[in-house]
Amino acid sequence: MSSHGEEERERLKEEYKEHYRKIKEAKERLRQTEKKGKIAQALNNMNADELLGTVDEFLGKVKEKVNLTEAKLDVAMDSLEDEDMSSAAQKIKDEERAEELKKQRAKDTLKQVKAEMGMLYSEIEKTADEIKATKTIGHKIDESNKPSTSKTVGTSKNTDSEGEESANEN
Repeated sequence: MSSHGEEERERLKEEYKEHYRKIKEAKERLRQTEKKGKIAQALNNMNADELLGTVDEFLGKVKEKVNLTEAKLDVAMDSLEDEDMSSAAQKIKDEERAEELKKQRAKDTLKQVKAEMGMLYSEIEKTADEIKATKTIGHKIDESNKPSTSKTVGTSKNTDSEGEESANEN
């Protein structure tokens, strides 16, 4: 009988081990699923505009550092070539390069803003061309490019050389 009891005890022991192993696996799967869910939620919560802004800001800083490093390298190269120059002259040259760098950054920024403004204007022009819109508010300009005193609102009418009226399409 004792062997039967021991066998039963070993069988139950194995069942408990199997049961605890399954529980442990289920808990691990739950942790992994929760982790994936949190990652997916974080990705969904990310704002693309903020990310692009952050990337643009980062790129701007990198460009600035590159420009500064290039300027320092130029200064270092110049100092190697002109070792006999006085330190005061070198300081003046460094200041000039720093000023040049600032001017270059300002020009680059201005070019970027102008480019963005140009793209916006060209998009507006393209949209206007697509819907075939014509200017109907403001001074009318005749063929000699002199503004006339008449203003139109809505569909404007043109007269041809024989005095016949024709309607412009919007």
